[in-house]
Amino acid sequence: MREPIGRTVPLSPTRRFVIDLVTQASQIPTIPVGRVFDVATLEPSRRAHPARPSWSVLFMKAFALVAVEHPALRRAYLKYPVARLYEHPQSIASLAIEREYQGEPGIFVGMFRAPESQSLVQLQTALELYKTLPTDQVGVYRQMLRISRLPGPARRFLWWTTLNFSGFKRAKRLGTFGVTSYGSLGAESLHPISPLAVTLTYGPIDAQGRVMVKLVYDHRVMDGAFVARRLRDVEDTLHAAILRELTEDLERPQEELASGLPLTFAHDPASLPTPHLALPTPCDKTTPANESPTPRITRLNPKTNEYLNRAAGR
Repeated sequence: MREPIGRTVPLSPTRRFVIDLVTQASQIPTIPVGRVFDVATLEPSRRAHPARPSWSVLFMKAFALVAVEHPALRRAYLKYPVARLYEHPQSIASLAIEREYQGEPGIFVGMFRAPESQSLVQLQTALELYKTLPTDQVGVYRQMLRISRLPGPARRFLWWTTLNFSGFKRAKRLGTFGVTSYGSLGAESLHPISPLAVTLTYGPIDAQGRVMVKLVYDHRVMDGAFVARRLRDVEDTLHAAILRELTEDLERPQEELASGLPLTFAHDPASLPTPHLALPTPCDKTTPANESPTPRITRLNPKTNEYLNRAAGR
């Protein structure tokens, strides 16, 4: 019997993005370090919280708080023009998010600027927007898709220059640390690869509240003993600052909590570093120093506005 002939499947932009990412990541000497966390004490407060922040948000902020005290977690290795380390002044988290695009699941990356300076409500709301807004309404998604449609040599050149020349552009475009997890699917990634200097991943949380948390680090930037100590610090931060914020939020009026949401954020926008999405930002870099920057609000689709209004209790 004659063997049937298969079909050729063109690469989608999201598949090209993953191919480019793992191609660059495969050149980085990363090593995973794991620690079993006990998060049982956080679960009651997390479930009772009005925003019910995801575990990714909790781990993201805990890691960013630790990075405030340990700047090595905000460093990256650059090759050219001379080999050196670059240290960014604040953390930028890159969170892997699965979205459907053109009829198939694809990996997108949500960027969160300075999560250590934002509330859990703000971070969770930005995450909901990253998950629900149409992909053409999210700037970082549009940029990813635009680059992924370029010819292969052009894409490889952009990735190579971003990773190896300018530390500032590397942090701005890719982040200072990554967060990825299959925990909600009951699975654990053994060694996720990433072009970033450090990536946090965690598995499923068992009935006793225990979870394996790993930091996959670039050995050119930091060493294993340092990373192992920082894992302990992340767990301590979850039980201290993160649990305290969850508990305090439960005691605050819901209207006050809603003031931290996009479109209702009434404070000086220059006083708080904002994520790449939906929060007010200075509209013009040339604003004179003696003038207050004018907030720019991203226009949202009706579905997202409905979500924000429900969260705000309106």
